[in-house]
Amino acid sequence: MMMHIGEEPISFDAKALGDYWPGIQLYYPPVKYAPSLGIYEDMEQASARMKKHAHYTHAHTLIFDLEDGCRQKAMSRDLLRQELPMLRKMNERVTIAIRANSFRTDEYELDMQLVRDMGDYIDVVMLAKAGEAYGAAEVRDLSSFLLSVNPHITIQPIIEHPKSLKIAPDLMQYTTVKHVVFGIHDFSKAMGIQITPENWIDELQFYMNTLMFEARIAGKGVIGGVETLIGASAMPEKYLEPHDVRRWLDLHGDNESRVVYKHACKESAMGLTGKQVIHPGHIHLCKTAYTPSPTEVAQKVSILKAAIEADALLGGAIKFEGEMLDPPMFGKALQTLLRAHALRALKSSDMEFALHVLQLLPAQVVRENWPYGVLL
Repeated sequence: MMMHIGEEPISFDAKALGDYWPGIQLYYPPVKYAPSLGIYEDMEQASARMKKHAHYTHAHTLIFDLEDGCRQKAMSRDLLRQELPMLRKMNERVTIAIRANSFRTDEYELDMQLVRDMGDYIDVVMLAKAGEAYGAAEVRDLSSFLLSVNPHITIQPIIEHPKSLKIAPDLMQYTTVKHVVFGIHDFSKAMGIQITPENWIDELQFYMNTLMFEARIAGKGVIGGVETLIGASAMPEKYLEPHDVRRWLDLHGDNESRVVYKHACKESAMGLTGKQVIHPGHIHLCKTAYTPSPTEVAQKVSILKAAIEADALLGGAIKFEGEMLDPPMFGKALQTLLRAHALRALKSSDMEFALHVLQLLPAQVVRENWPYGVLL
């Protein structure tokens, strides 16, 4: 497809919108502790669990944590060497992320050897405590290393200290960085802030807004905080519309699920591009909060079609369902469609329409509405 700005044609297709977003990221322990037995799994048990669960996960991303959440680091690396090829074969859609240890530590070097050995099966390296010891040079050197291993591997720096937040623009200057993670628990510890599981978004709002501000300027995404609350109920995947989710929460949910959903809705409204969870029961609940529902997508398509029909897409206003709408609202409607696409939830017909709308817009307007593109 072609988009014309004045006399200058610009090629444009879905690839220009950038990669798919991290979405809902599930922490998956490679080697797990069994509280009932008081021991860790052996390789055979960990392998069986991965085949039973990881191969069929509905999370957008699986995070294999080799840092704080990993006690059996050497065995975990051996397991990943053994299992990642089969995981990739069985679940081609899932993004595979490795949470590496702090830069230039002994464990980091061992993590990088794993990345070198398994580079064809890894999509993301998450850098713990990014920039705290050596500043942005950490991301620069890791970027150089990854380019020699697999140029498609990206980096997600984890902002876990005020030092990292202060240099966030420097950490995000590299093309290998598409999204950054707000590590709320280490960050709040470093700040001396006693956050609570129910209200951490409000308690860290200023710092999250600061990170979002810098990321938006840089055209990067932000991945939200990991929840520690674990409820007893998991919402069935047939619930997609907000009113159905609220009804399920009212009738079958517990307080933990309600809090997690509320937080995910707030993060989605702020424009975050992903969220980390520690329990599989959170995956679909957070997916529904982050992903525009089918009804919402249909409404935004209707808004944009009405704007095009009235020749108001770039200037003018329309009346739609009792509300006056103008170009900023049209831009938000387009963002909704592109968000659904970035989270792998937009039908092909709606994607074709979104590309048609983009074709009608000046390049600068496209950039304003969608800063994540790779060709704009």
